[in-house]
Amino acid sequence: MDKSTITGRIYAIIFELLEKQPEGIRWTELLSKIKESDKSFHPKTVNGCVWKLIEKFPDKVYKPSKGLFRLLKYK
Repeated sequence: MDKSTITGRIYAIIFELLEKQPEGIRWTELLSKIKESDKSFHPKTVNGCVWKLIEKFPDKVYKPSKGLFRLLKYK
């Protein structure tokens, strides 16, 4: 994860948020918290990163139910 890129920064925020909530975080809440953390992020870029999260990091994140993201270490 390259934190010098916009998507890298978004993914860093996502993992920081997921780390703080072992029970998981819902899609809409995740989107709003990312947007709050940095207003310069384009909404479609944020949405795309969350959309591809499971596909890009299957070794770190899973979805226990529809719309809920959780770190694998809390499974």
